[in-house]
Amino acid sequence: MSKYLVTGGAGYVGGVVAAHLLEAGHEVTVLDNFSTGFGEGVPAGATLIDGRIQDAARYLDPSFDAVLHFAASSQVGESVVNPGKYWDNNVGGTLALLTAMRGAGVRKLVFSSTAATYGEPTEGLLTETSVTAPTNPYGASKLAVDHMIAGECVAHGLAAVSLRYFNVAGAYGEFGERHDPETHLIPLVLQVALGQRESISVFGDDYPTPDGTCVRDYIHVADLAQAHLSALRVAAEGEHLICNLGNGNGFSVREVIETVRKVTGREIPEVVAPRRAGDPAVLVASARTAHERLGWTPTRSDLTGIVTDAWNFARRNHS
Repeated sequence: MSKYLVTGGAGYVGGVVAAHLLEAGHEVTVLDNFSTGFGEGVPAGATLIDGRIQDAARYLDPSFDAVLHFAASSQVGESVVNPGKYWDNNVGGTLALLTAMRGAGVRKLVFSSTAATYGEPTEGLLTETSVTAPTNPYGASKLAVDHMIAGECVAHGLAAVSLRYFNVAGAYGEFGERHDPETHLIPLVLQVALGQRESISVFGDDYPTPDGTCVRDYIHVADLAQAHLSALRVAAEGEHLICNLGNGNGFSVREVIETVRKVTGREIPEVVAPRRAGDPAVLVASARTAHERLGWTPTRSDLTGIVTDAWNFARRNHS
């Protein structure tokens, strides 16, 4: 059994990863200030600390084997109008966390990174060697953290893995998406199915894709959690390993909407809206590095299954 600190463990992904760690028999402490997390997101059995990563030195000690770092501001639009918040929380907060880890002798880290580090792709299938050119402060802050981690590995022997997610979706039992505001496509379409929205907006239907709508790579949150447990096993002293996490296949906006119709049996009115600036036509990950280095292969990549899990969670939590 190992002991782990999970920052941001009251959030969607952090909570699911914390649940998987507990199921694997580990001891878990969640550090979250509930700025975006929810009490319901913390799995039973975890020790909860209501606090900020900037104060991590208060909570870390040599008894911890590793840190899994999810705590961050993550709204792209907000990052454009309030970039200082993102530099402060994401970069400044992580710097404080790295300093606290060094002081406590905790030398292993798994970091929740993002495909937003790549910006607008110049190629169809993104790999870890693709150009990183973020188009917003959110992506830029996450890329800056990756650089910080790389420096910590070289200078101080940190063992670190950054996992760059694409579109995380689905639910794991009682744990699912509770974002406020919600910006992700699948839960937004499910809100239409539940009568919480009148329609779903399709931002552009004239892209060079089979049905004219954007194509994205969706990964089930439970598959994502398994990748984190694998990353803990392979993290090596002095190395900063970066892995994309995706299923290697893309689904269009209209495919997602049609799948929700089939799963829910509900009418889903859609409205075509103008393209959003910076939306690439296709954004799909190559997960070859994760397969080779982590021994990880997604097992829940079927879109119907992803939507079904998300729908079951949404109905249980509908008020």
